[in-house]
Amino acid sequence: MNTTKIGENKNKAILVDRDGVLVEDVGYHHKLEDFKLIPNAVEGLKLLSKDFKLIIITNQSGIGRGYYTLEDFNKFNNHLIKELKKQNIKIQKTYYCPHKPEDNCECRKPKTKFLQEAAEEFGIDLKKSFVIGDRKSDFEMGKNVGCKTIHVLTGYGINAKNEVSPDYFAKNLLDAAKWILKKDSKYQK
Repeated sequence: MNTTKIGENKNKAILVDRDGVLVEDVGYHHKLEDFKLIPNAVEGLKLLSKDFKLIIITNQSGIGRGYYTLEDFNKFNNHLIKELKKQNIKIQKTYYCPHKPEDNCECRKPKTKFLQEAAEEFGIDLKKSFVIGDRKSDFEMGKNVGCKTIHVLTGYGINAKNEVSPDYFAKNLLDAAKWILKKDSKYQK
């Protein structure tokens, strides 16, 4: 466990949603035959991996609804991690909420439990970090802790565009990465 005290965190992170941002969102998908990376996602992560810790935070209510099991989720997610590793992209950790919205748990986005845990575990300064997602809950989670937020127009992003006011609207993860790298030094001052 990281013993870094709050205020001493030095690492920057990209806290990214999975479905609709990294992989095509086909609705409660968990089968490997449904696995498809979103175009330009790998290229975007490659650009960001040099300067940022990469962490996935995802709501997976399909587990709580009984549509698939935790084992199914892990199999799908491990496949994603393995595919990214082949491209020299290291995902530090995947935080996932298995609960349904009506369970009112502490880990479901937009609640910030996983952001706080990631900050502690990996020594992350959330004010120097970015949340990338395609839904309102991603945006709200990031804003709730002072992260910069990017709303991608992949997945559900185009449908949720009018529900959010992020720091940046990006066509995809590569567009988001280019914007982050351009703006990063400004935010670090």
